[in-house]
Amino acid sequence: MSMHHHHGHHHQPTYNRAFVIGIILNIGFVIVEAVFGFLTNSLALTADAGHNLSDVLGLILAWGASWLVRRRPTKRYTYGLRRSSILAALLNACLLLVAMGAIALEAIERLGSPKPIVGGTIITVALVGIVINGITAGMFISGKEQDLNIKAAFLHMVADALVSFGVVLAGIAIITTNWLWFDPVISLIIVVVILVGTWKLLTQSLDLVLDAVPQGIDLAAVRTYLAELSGVVAVHDLHIWAMSTTESALTAHLVMLTGNPGDAFLCRVAMDLHDKFGIEHTTIQIETGNFLLPCVQKNCCD
Repeated sequence: MSMHHHHGHHHQPTYNRAFVIGIILNIGFVIVEAVFGFLTNSLALTADAGHNLSDVLGLILAWGASWLVRRRPTKRYTYGLRRSSILAALLNACLLLVAMGAIALEAIERLGSPKPIVGGTIITVALVGIVINGITAGMFISGKEQDLNIKAAFLHMVADALVSFGVVLAGIAIITTNWLWFDPVISLIIVVVILVGTWKLLTQSLDLVLDAVPQGIDLAAVRTYLAELSGVVAVHDLHIWAMSTTESALTAHLVMLTGNPGDAFLCRVAMDLHDKFGIEHTTIQIETGNFLLPCVQKNCCD
């Protein structure tokens, strides 16, 4: 039996600067909101300050994970701590769902008994919120398609910019028409919009936690590629899973009646899997097709 490992690391951008700027801006904004909320006796601003704290926490989570992913493997953690990025994406999705639930509950309560709000102050603070969250989201936009962890940070910021935008609309509407119900209705519409985006993030990160084949990798195409290799008569125990939000691993057993084709073959297969399917870490086991000793693992889908 022969095994071959291939590591091909693309250098992921670190986003350290984006995280530092985003965290400082958001902490500053939380302090401003809390102070103005206290001074104007505005429950909306005080509640939003609390919600923006969840943003700071979300950014810290994503940043911590993007740092842990780069740690070297150890004797105990032989893959390193890559999977922390998947857990951070999952936690961020849960954080967003809880925050949206809190906003929705408050909006429903306010529909029953609308409260007057100080339009001018709230509009000004919300405009600052749009700018801060917009800038922070912009810094993560380039990585959101490649890395679910960065996408989680991006969605968190976009969600907040949308909430602040809703506050501006509500403030303007209340000043011009005195429709107090406008505020909670806008809040509920925005919650629904954010929930749709967050649901996808939640299901994607749950998939990765449960070792699903990562999105963008076609299991059938990988199986076909391996089965069509010269000398391969069967492929079994094929598994593809995510090691982190940006790297995938594969293990497979190839049955080759002529025996081990040598290291050059294994190296070429590993390179092909990396170049064609983006699989970073490949382990291949060669078998000679002794059907008295089938080397099939238990509980395999094939």
